[in-house]
Amino acid sequence: MIEAPIPADDDDRLQALRQLLILDTPQEERFDRIVTFAAEEFEMPMVLITLVDKKRQWFKASVGLNVCETSRDVSFCGHAILSNETMIVADATKDQRFFDNPFVIEEPHVRFYVGAPLTLPSGQNVGTLCMIDSVPREIDAIGLAILSSLRDLVVEELINQASSSDERHGL
Repeated sequence: MIEAPIPADDDDRLQALRQLLILDTPQEERFDRIVTFAAEEFEMPMVLITLVDKKRQWFKASVGLNVCETSRDVSFCGHAILSNETMIVADATKDQRFFDNPFVIEEPHVRFYVGAPLTLPSGQNVGTLCMIDSVPREIDAIGLAILSSLRDLVVEELINQASSSDERHGL
């Protein structure tokens, strides 16, 4: 397993994430709807909105996974936030970064992963909208376009969350 490197601007990225005031907040229907739609549209067993914190990835919304966070050092999303491009892993058992990852070897037996970075207007990638399956898969250009649109909705909702929190706190 190759652990994702920490980006040089990680302090700025973490500050942008914290300014969203979203970490460790309760589930919200507006985010749940997005992951539910993606799971149904793509017939995908696991869909997550992840936020990559300093030592963990926390799930704002999820379908098919019964935990609220995992360690950043074994996360696929830690790799996905390193680029502005959607990261596609067609078969994790054949990818040097992940073939011996605990999530590949053990439950949930990740094989397919696609993660679209949640890029804020400031340019910081704070997390991903990702889809996971336990069988190898591909995603076509239309699927990537749909995922990109859903990712844009998530970013819009994150920004709206931060704006409404600022208003409530008189900022």
